[in-house]
Amino acid sequence: MAYQSHYSPETLDRAAVDAHTGARVLEFGTNWCGHCHAAQPLIQAALADHPDLEHIKVEDGKGRPLGRSFRVRLWPTLIFLRDGEEQARLVRPRDEAMIAEALALILD
Repeated sequence: MAYQSHYSPETLDRAAVDAHTGARVLEFGTNWCGHCHAAQPLIQAALADHPDLEHIKVEDGKGRPLGRSFRVRLWPTLIFLRDGEEQARLVRPRDEAMIAEALALILD
């Protein structure tokens, strides 16, 4: 699945996220967010070596339950999950190395 280019409306609820097994990256933001656009080349580069990693871009905003359940406040926020548990979180990542370090925590 790897890198996704656009944020999509929520299709998951928190129970489904918590029940998932394996590694997964949730990225919260919006398609119109300047900070989100600026981070995309870094995120894409970091995920390039992990084409099988599930990367889900969740369109976030006021009243969106999944983002609120993770207490997302700024975009983009990347949540790195292993077996449904948060292992790392990056808010507005500024370099690829930060993302690679967080990925190492969730990958075998």
